[in-house]
Amino acid sequence: MTGLGFVALGMVLIAAGAVWKGRALRPLSRKRARAALARDYRRHLLRSADMAISAARRRADRGEPVIVRIDDVIGIASQHFGHTYVPREQAAAALRQRYKAGGCRADCITDAFD
Repeated sequence: MTGLGFVALGMVLIAAGAVWKGRALRPLSRKRARAALARDYRRHLLRSADMAISAARRRADRGEPVIVRIDDVIGIASQHFGHTYVPREQAAAALRQRYKAGGCRADCITDAFD
């Protein structure tokens, strides 16, 4: 094969690869996309609650109770994860869940149970 033949073969392979890679295996589904967004949002809220608890523990002096507020969770969800609006009820539910799971009953105080 001559140099021109290799160039032509390379161009054909590049064109075939572009067509192959550009094709979606499954069409996009709005239902699946919404479900994925809901899972991500829930995971972000739980992570925000964990981060708020950790930050409150770092702020508290030795022997003082750790104070974790719903507004801390909302602030972290906004600043860290980019959620522009987080309902207080959902942030409180995430904080309650992480409060119970994280063993915070011994040293933490929160307004999530009000």
